[in-house]
Amino acid sequence: MSLMEPLAIRLGSQTAPAKSLVMPRYPEYKASGVEWLGEVPGHWDVLPTKRLFRRCKDLNTGMICDNRLALTMSGVIPRDLDDLDGLQASEFETYQIFQKDDLAFKLIDLQNIKTSRVGIVPTTGIMSPAYIRLAASSNYSLPRYFYWYFTDLYNQQVFNQLGGGVRQTMGPEELLFLPISVPTLEEQGCVADFLDRETGKIDALIAEQRRLVELLAEKRQAVISHAVTKGLNPNAKMKDSGIEWLGEVPEHWEVNRLKFVATVQTGIAKGKDNAGKDTISVPYLRVANVQDGYLDLEDVATIDIPLESLDRYRLQSGDVLMNEGGDFDKLGRGHVWRCEVDPCIHQNHVFAVRPHSISSEWLNLVTGTNYAQFYFMTRSKQSTNLASISSTNIMELPVVCPPDEEQATIATFLNKESTKFDTLTAEANRAIELLQERRSALISAAVTGKIDVRTLSPSPLPQAGEGQSLEVA
Repeated sequence: MSLMEPLAIRLGSQTAPAKSLVMPRYPEYKASGVEWLGEVPGHWDVLPTKRLFRRCKDLNTGMICDNRLALTMSGVIPRDLDDLDGLQASEFETYQIFQKDDLAFKLIDLQNIKTSRVGIVPTTGIMSPAYIRLAASSNYSLPRYFYWYFTDLYNQQVFNQLGGGVRQTMGPEELLFLPISVPTLEEQGCVADFLDRETGKIDALIAEQRRLVELLAEKRQAVISHAVTKGLNPNAKMKDSGIEWLGEVPEHWEVNRLKFVATVQTGIAKGKDNAGKDTISVPYLRVANVQDGYLDLEDVATIDIPLESLDRYRLQSGDVLMNEGGDFDKLGRGHVWRCEVDPCIHQNHVFAVRPHSISSEWLNLVTGTNYAQFYFMTRSKQSTNLASISSTNIMELPVVCPPDEEQATIATFLNKESTKFDTLTAEANRAIELLQERRSALISAAVTGKIDVRTLSPSPLPQAGEGQSLEVA
């Protein structure tokens, strides 16, 4: 059995044919007069938000409450008072007090489509003064239903279209004038119950697929690390590498410091004075261009350097690019340069490691192993969520060196295995995408009345990637 098979089995439903999930419609519809609503059931109302909700802003003067909450992509959740991420006020007495079932909105910087915009408050607590608080002002409004309605506006990017100003912000007055679809109170409960139930199932499937992506990444790393440090022959005689965190290696392999098998070229620093010098404008790679296992060359900057410095910093085909630092997961991250842009140089936060006694492909595999990543972390300078490593420490990296032919055999094997991992990961990510699309479609159909959920009993949802589509009768 291949190392891949136990994980591949879990994606077996990916190839199942698409199915349609038929939902009932209301018997009669009318035009809503609102672009994003379209037609709504004939007996539903379409009203401005202010008819059912009021804006409240009760400040936490005197620290009445210390239960801090935050609006996140996972909803409104508790947050420690000493957590300094995200929006901050100078002191918590300027925070607002939110009550259970209030709706919380974060409608600033709307150009950022990957941030939370609306949530329903689960319990009394304090939240940032930058949030907008809406409380139900009518006995005909069920906050749970309207949470899903505003979630649909978020999914459709309606907030983004209506926001204005330098930071693309939407104020409370604009929010209160937004038209909303208003079913009967009983139907509001039916829609909210339906969406709570069905989106919960979809969320569970999405979580499973995301975990699968993580497991694939972990297994990929394990396969690479084992092949690069132990070889492909399980019966090979082993010897102590002399390095505690590397362990045993095949007896006929060598272990050399990087400085004996490659040179390390440091990059150019920005801000140098070029006055009076003949200069040339050339592309140069930054940390953002050097990803783990690939290069992102969509946005390559240029820099003016002295003409005489071009050869000193110029990249050569076969250079193994490695990042000096950044986030922990970026440390030592790299890829092989094949003169995709030429001439091209690199900034001082990107090392160009130039092998002379081993292949570029092999060195790139070595730097991606668990033992190399462990070495980089233990030799790096670290601060909160950031790390950096010097060229001197890079050159001291122990490099396992099989014979040339064996390097090529292992590299070929890992290329094939990586292709399998890439395929499975792409399938899992596609399953997540399809599930998210179905989730959004289900919410939109329910809150705009395109489906009648009153008589729907809980129904099984597709397995991840099964490809169900939503249709109405």
